[in-house]
Amino acid sequence: MNDNTQHADVIVIGMGPAGEHVAGTLAERGLNVVGIESDLVGGECPYWGCIPSKMMIRAANLLQEARRIPGYAGTSTVVPDWTPVAERIRDSATDDWNDQVAVDRFVGKGGHFVRGRGRVTGPSTVVVGAQTFVASTGIVIATGTSPAVPPIPGLDGVDYWTNRDAVSAKELPASLIVLGAGAIGAEIGQVASRFGTKVTVVEALAHVLPNEEPEAAAVVAEAWAAEGLDVHTGVRATAVRRDGELTVVTLDDGTELRAERLLVATGRSVNVRGLGLDTVGFADDIRHVAVDEHLRAGENMWAVGDVTASGMFTHVGMYQANIAIASILGEEHEPADYSALPRATFTDPEVGSVGLTEAQAIAAGLSVHALVQNVAHTARGWLHGPGNEGVIKLVIDTDRNVLVGATTAGPHGGEMIAMLTLAVHAATPISQLRSMIYAYPTFWRGIEDALNQLG
Repeated sequence: MNDNTQHADVIVIGMGPAGEHVAGTLAERGLNVVGIESDLVGGECPYWGCIPSKMMIRAANLLQEARRIPGYAGTSTVVPDWTPVAERIRDSATDDWNDQVAVDRFVGKGGHFVRGRGRVTGPSTVVVGAQTFVASTGIVIATGTSPAVPPIPGLDGVDYWTNRDAVSAKELPASLIVLGAGAIGAEIGQVASRFGTKVTVVEALAHVLPNEEPEAAAVVAEAWAAEGLDVHTGVRATAVRRDGELTVVTLDDGTELRAERLLVATGRSVNVRGLGLDTVGFADDIRHVAVDEHLRAGENMWAVGDVTASGMFTHVGMYQANIAIASILGEEHEPADYSALPRATFTDPEVGSVGLTEAQAIAAGLSVHALVQNVAHTARGWLHGPGNEGVIKLVIDTDRNVLVGATTAGPHGGEMIAMLTLAVHAATPISQLRSMIYAYPTFWRGIEDALNQLG
């Protein structure tokens, strides 16, 4: 060992939400913890992901609600202005994406922070530049993900956006092509459209929001069409080029699309390159870090968050972090269980979902019965009026007579999924769900309407 070697109990590589929670909690518990981060402490969520994107969405939804006033509450004239949105995002990102507050928070808990790229060099050692750190208890990998950029010919020759560029933009373009209609592309595309940008969305798979139930995707697609978004599904981009002030995207059906800006939102890639995990037995070409139900990735090694590919959501990372903390401390804990994993996509209509889709349940060999209820046909949906598009879908395992999945698309769809998440998590019998009292008139009473289809 040389003078640049430091010892610690635990080394955490990656200080996004999950890594910061592990590192900070262990430091508070009295362990000597080194937290390593090359970007911003706090990760994608507070600076470019969950928090600022929902600020954008809230602003865009306010505009749309104002546009829905005529015929229901008077008249309205809407003049979009991106300036206050951009300013609010910058304020929330702490002085234009400065993480000093987060660093101080960790250090204040007793942790030792190191700025740089950590690389594993052995079962207990991590190198950052010229410094070597040795962990007596273990190493935690929490390096997260980065935007996945597809190998489209010509793409590397244009100035395209990723989600980070879109979130940090001080001005929105007059026109925008969005590659990918998953959650990120869907949310940002709809926001831009509501602020006056001409938006074209391209999705290679059969429908927008390809991870969601087709009925929910159809509701969102119909709402987009009504708002003027141009959507192309089942086609791929085969070439990208610059033509003067415009970016041109060629699709595999021969269509050429032109816009001022191009947003690449085709998914996320796990950050495992250059981590040195081959030095502790991992294959060179791993696409994520495999973990067991205790978040162990090997002897004296744990992994949490997006890097595990168990569900790329902040709430999954925090859930995993708590399990890893208990495992590292040798405390009793429930093993990880993702059977009732919830998610929300903040489009309008908003989409909440939990567990298995109908197709996934069938593929898993379950005996499935699906119930679908149109939200607009419920009492609250009818009362709500404009913007009441939505659908409730319940996926029942008929052998066990319990829900194994559900989707709630529509007004407050991300909140409506809460009750159904509990039902899936607790394996609540369908008979229990049918015997409970549903408040009238609420959106969630539509769940009772769906269950009543059982006769």
